[in-house]
Amino acid sequence: MFRSPMLHTRAMLALCLLGSLAALAPLPARALESLQQFPTSVLTIRTHKGAEWFTVWIADTPERSEQGLMFLQWLPTDQGMLFPQDAPRVMHMWMKNTLIPLDMLFIDAKGHIVAIHEHATPRSEDIISSPAAVKAVLELAGGECATLGIRVGDQVQHKLFGTGIAGPARN
Repeated sequence: MFRSPMLHTRAMLALCLLGSLAALAPLPARALESLQQFPTSVLTIRTHKGAEWFTVWIADTPERSEQGLMFLQWLPTDQGMLFPQDAPRVMHMWMKNTLIPLDMLFIDAKGHIVAIHEHATPRSEDIISSPAAVKAVLELAGGECATLGIRVGDQVQHKLFGTGIAGPARN
């Protein structure tokens, strides 16, 4: 019980202020899933120089797609992440909370690379969109496309595109 109306009024104002501040506080972010829990697969990119193999994590749910490679501090050159779609569509990507530069390869339903965005800027919230409807986006370590000679028109072989692969991942 409050002993005076003034003290009661101050206490009520303080409670209202705390309630208002709690409403303004951001909701806690959901916990990130360990990349070890993502499904993995191997894919091949056929370039003019030959075949390149990559082990990729598959972002197969909306939550995994949203997480992507966020907070990863290093990506081996023979690994990446594939963002498959049920049906081709224009895809919009960003680099929010992504700490390393990435090359983004936009791939059509037949497995052809239709666009490449090299060295996407870490932590940028700028939207990077495919120029046309694509079946998937592949993210590789920044600079891998230039190093390996990966270009628009190259063929990505993976079960997602109805093509198999052969050969081991690079070391």
